[in-house]
Amino acid sequence: MTLRDRWLALRDRLLSDPRFQSWAAAFPLTRPIARARASELFDLCGGFIYSQILLACVRLNLFEILADGPQSAAELAPSLSLTPDRAERLLEAAVALRLLQKRSSGRYGLGPHGAALLGNKGIAEMVEHHSILYEDLRDPLALLRGELGETALQRYWAYAGAGDPAAEAADRTTAYSDLMSASQAMVAEEVLAAYPLKRHRCLLDVGGGQGTFLRAVAKQAPELQLRLFDLPAVAAQAEEAFAADGLSDRAATFGGDFHRDALPQGADIISLVRILHDHDDAEALALLKTARAALPDHGTLLIAEPMAGTPGAAPSGAAYFGFYLLAMGSGRPRRPDELIAMLEAAGFGQTRLLSTRRPLIARVLVARPQVA
Repeated sequence: MTLRDRWLALRDRLLSDPRFQSWAAAFPLTRPIARARASELFDLCGGFIYSQILLACVRLNLFEILADGPQSAAELAPSLSLTPDRAERLLEAAVALRLLQKRSSGRYGLGPHGAALLGNKGIAEMVEHHSILYEDLRDPLALLRGELGETALQRYWAYAGAGDPAAEAADRTTAYSDLMSASQAMVAEEVLAAYPLKRHRCLLDVGGGQGTFLRAVAKQAPELQLRLFDLPAVAAQAEEAFAADGLSDRAATFGGDFHRDALPQGADIISLVRILHDHDDAEALALLKTARAALPDHGTLLIAEPMAGTPGAAPSGAAYFGFYLLAMGSGRPRRPDELIAMLEAAGFGQTRLLSTRRPLIARVLVARPQVA
């Protein structure tokens, strides 16, 4: 047993001792720590309730209503279809979660979290989407033991369990494509701030959905040729989006299944934006090898996704994405060193982990092909 192991064992004995807990809560030097730890533990217990309060606010369009100015509970109640006392209970709960903030004359306005959420449609879309995830998490042990059969998330993400993903019809892919599109803008912003793409000639975005990432790239790099590869039904939606944005002359779409089909040749950079963590290790490694085969020796591979072990955002990796992907039935969050090892096994080298402004949303890893 190492010295650190001994110290942690002592810490565990102390923290689990009711007498030590009472002493620490009363002693002036340890009181702030004890209170903070108690608050963190309570937040773990109450987290589901907090998320449902947020869901109620989103479904009632409360943040949009208050964007026009603060209102009292009595003023808000009719538009929320709530009695004044129930409206006040929701508003007070939202204040406690910093979604709202009390204003003068008993009115309520946007809080720091509510204002930030109002400016990002993707967050509200994910809040609504979580009702599907919660269905799978009603019995977390059954999920962990594989006793649920097909999960709600597997039914939602049609490609996750499909024997032939490329054959999926448009009505099976539209829902998740819309969700990805709504949240992709945040990721695109992080990627483009970390890695300017103007230096490249042609970008192929694999698993590019409805083209949200490429449409953001088009604004930053007007000379860059754009290519998108996704399931045929999804690629057709992207083609329509490119046409609507006037990008048909520089954006091409390709339908296929990257698990079975070769990727189009000709791009000097390939991007995998929130793709690898959706797939188990063998499939992820195969995709990296497929990308290597499609790249010239001077090409670049860009990976952007939330990663495990991110300083300051550890719960989003191991906890949130760990269980989300478990319910989805495919993939896992990976640390940067795990991704680098996979890249090397797939024939890449010269890897670089780039800084992003909000690593909680995405981290960026770029790699160049190994040349013999």
